[in-house]
Order: sequence, then structure tokens, then C-alpha cells
Amino acid sequence: MTTRRPPRNTPRSPSDRDAPRGRRAARADSPPRKVKAEPEREDGPQRIAKLLARAGIGSRRDVERMIEEGRIALNGETIVQPAPLLSSLEGLTVDGNPVAKPVSTRLYRFHKPSGCLTAARDPKGRKTIYDILPKDLPRLMPVGRLDYNTEGLLLLTNDGEFKRQLELPASGVERTYRARAFGDISQTQLEDLVEGIEIDGIRYGKIDANLERRTGRNQWIEMTLTEGKNREVRRVLEHLGLQVSRLIRTRYGQFTVGELDVGQVEIVPRDELFQFRRRLG
Repeated sequence: MTTRRPPRNTPRSPSDRDAPRGRRAARADSPPRKVKAEPEREDGPQRIAKLLARAGIGSRRDVERMIEEGRIALNGETIVQPAPLLSSLEGLTVDGNPVAKPVSTRLYRFHKPSGCLTAARDPKGRKTIYDILPKDLPRLMPVGRLDYNTEGLLLLTNDGEFKRQLELPASGVERTYRARAFGDISQTQLEDLVEGIEIDGIRYGKIDANLERRTGRNQWIEMTLTEGKNREVRRVLEHLGLQVSRLIRTRYGQFTVGELDVGQVEIVPRDELFQFRRRLG
């Protein structure tokens, strides 16, 4: 009488099947087995990228790049990947400078003008938003980006985690734009965008678009979306046969450009920010 072997929990690889039964020796040329990453908990140790994002050093992506460049150290030792989980900022330095404790989250509204980059610096020497912003502001990061020739509302924050939350499509934060475009378009064509559209293999989600007014073949179109992919508004309108001559972002979430003059920046009141974050979850 033979006893059936219980099924294996995981399928054997071809190399396993070729090896003799019993204890299998590891092959010298086999790749190292990946070690499962230590789970991250909100009430325990955090990833360095998350801690530094909350401290306003940059977004998580920015911090990951700094680690790759060897710019971040812990107690004098340069951090390499995979970075350890930490419970505090103690001992962390960026470019040799100790990381200050994070301050409370702040949010600013900025009326970005056309003709400047949403970036810290430009290799080509073009003007950036930081050439325009007052020098006495704390270190701020833009929430999303506006193209070089796009103007309007740009939110700025000192909190990298809050920035990330506002940018994620899953958060469902709406952005509203007004576009001046030349060409022929109907309201029916614009309403079809509510189903989303695919352009050159890229899928754009729901867009609420309305024809505001028309003068000859020039029209103003208002568009509200939640994804904010790179150059999304321009690409969608160009796909519909329109030439965009001006693009303005008027709203991001509940915040609007309002009466801000071009180039003006204004802090969002704490109570207004608190209520917004509470609704955002």
C-alpha cells in the first residue's frame, strides 16, 4: 500500500524537477531569493521617503532619487536601497544638513503666469515658479504641474505626503480648466468625453466639458477632470481638431484662483485647510 504525497504549496520550477528528490542544493548560478519587505504601519516605523516627505524635503519620488544619489545619511552612514524603516528623523541628514522636525501642514494658492516652468530649476535656463515666488516663503512643493504656457491656480504645500494625496487620481480631487481654442466643436462632442477617451494608446478618464461661448471659430471651453495626466486638456482638445491658444486652471478641489493677481501667492487659512483635509479623508 502506498501513501499519496500531499500536494506542494507552490509549483516546482524546471530546475527543481530536474534535481534529485529530497533536500535540494541551491545552484550557484541561481538568482538570490527576494526577501519580503518589512510591512509598513501607520503607528510604527515608517519608510524614510515617507518621513522626509512629511518633513517637506520633497515628494517620495524626490527622496528616493536623493537616496540613489547618496545624498541622505543616517548617523553619518550613507543610506542605500533598501532603506531601513525609521520611527523618527533623529540622525537623518540631507546633503550633510540635519533634517528639521516637520512643521504643521500649510497650503498656498499661487496664480502661476504663462511662460514659466513648474520646476525647481531648468537646464535650459528658463524661468521657473521659484524665480517668481517671494524668497521669504518656507520650502514649498507644487501640487501637480502646469505646463510652461499654462497659467492659473497652482497649489503649493510644505507637506510631501499631503501633496501626494492631492495628486492621486484615487483621491478624486477635481481640477477645472478654461481653454480658448480655435476650430469647430459641438456640445454633443464635448459631452461624449464623459465616457473617457483613448488617444495614442493612453486612456483618459471622465471629463465634464462644456462650451461656454463662441465667437466665430474661437470658443471658450470649461473642462473638469480628476486624473490630470500630462498635458491632458491640450491633448484631448487637439485630438478633437482644436488648436488651444490659452489654457487656465481655475480650480483645484475647493480652491479657486479667485481674485489672485498673476504672480500673487496667498496662504490658505488654517480652518479652511482643516475642513478640506477632513472631507478628503
